[in-house]
Amino acid sequence: MTLRIEERDDRVIATLDRPEKRNAIDRETIDALHQLCAELEASPRTLILTGSSGVFAAGADIAQLRDRTAEDARTGINAMAFIRIAELPMPVIAAIDGYALGGGAELAYAADIRIATPSLRIGNPETGLGIMAAAGATWRLPEIVGDARASELLLTGRTLDADEALRWGLVSSLHPAEDLLAAAHEIADRIGANDPLATRHTKRALRAPRSQHPAIELELQAELFESPEKHRRMTAFLERTSR
Repeated sequence: MTLRIEERDDRVIATLDRPEKRNAIDRETIDALHQLCAELEASPRTLILTGSSGVFAAGADIAQLRDRTAEDARTGINAMAFIRIAELPMPVIAAIDGYALGGGAELAYAADIRIATPSLRIGNPETGLGIMAAAGATWRLPEIVGDARASELLLTGRTLDADEALRWGLVSSLHPAEDLLAAAHEIADRIGANDPLATRHTKRALRAPRSQHPAIELELQAELFESPEKHRRMTAFLERTSR
């Protein structure tokens, strides 16, 4: 089993678990991620992605990559799984310890929120291996850090340390390794305290292309304005503030 799953009522914790390969993402891991996505599409919950043994994911499995063909590339084995993760209805939190390289970095880029430890090393060294980062980095990374920084990272293949990743906004906070998962759960707790439908609609609007705005917010907000939960929560707020 390359992906350990812990299920709770409002969240799922998925741990990449190939310590002997530094959690390199192989086809079995991709298949497990697809299965997990199917469950979360049917029963939306927050997802926390992390890695075992002090590593998030040191890349895709090079032994498998070396043998892949042009036809394999066109099927987007990793890319399709990461797109599915990014499009999950509820937020995805990547809790990153140690290396997140190549496909591991691209998996992290697919998350809505990224937090890390001071030992973080993140980047895309693919061009040094004769390939390119083709599982989302060329379009997700510019959205996260801007065109100039994304170009530098992808064209040089250099790796960022934790402090630089934080300054660039690639991760939003740093935590000691022993506190990383607790910090991810604290974020999930804050998400869980909010209205699930409002959270899902907010994520949907955040993921929509610019051409769909502001129409998408107005339509989603119209649905929320008619929801019983909006009335219940606002009534409770007014009652608390009137005491």
